[in-house]
Amino acid sequence: MESSRIRLRLSKLLHWVGDITSRASAATLVATLTIACVVLLIVSGLPSAGEEAFSSAVAAITVIMLFVIQHTQSRQQIVTQLKLDELIRTSPADDLFMHLEAGEDDELIERESDQIALHDTLRESGADPERAAVSDEASDEPGD
Repeated sequence: MESSRIRLRLSKLLHWVGDITSRASAATLVATLTIACVVLLIVSGLPSAGEEAFSSAVAAITVIMLFVIQHTQSRQQIVTQLKLDELIRTSPADDLFMHLEAGEDDELIERESDQIALHDTLRESGADPERAAVSDEASDEPGD
């Protein structure tokens, strides 16, 4: 119980950091601070201790941001996947799409090739993708 509460708080903290750092003002602030640190190091004669401290701080921030981005993107990807799964589940689409994650690499490559071929055909003909999908379904009807 306690570990799930800690995990929830940590997740909220990571999302907060991700929200704050994804703003343009955060990028401007980081660029300004970086330029200020570089100028300060140049003015002070590039002391090795200052360079090491700057490099260590940048490395630490980079690693932290890596985990923040990974956490937030992973969560967003799961949410998007669940939404897509629900849309596919409730539509008359082929059930094979629901199980692609567990499919073999050859099956994924084949499905991707089919989609690329369909897109190329639509692009060449200038057809409406929805009408093409409906006509594809009609051509799959028995008796054709």
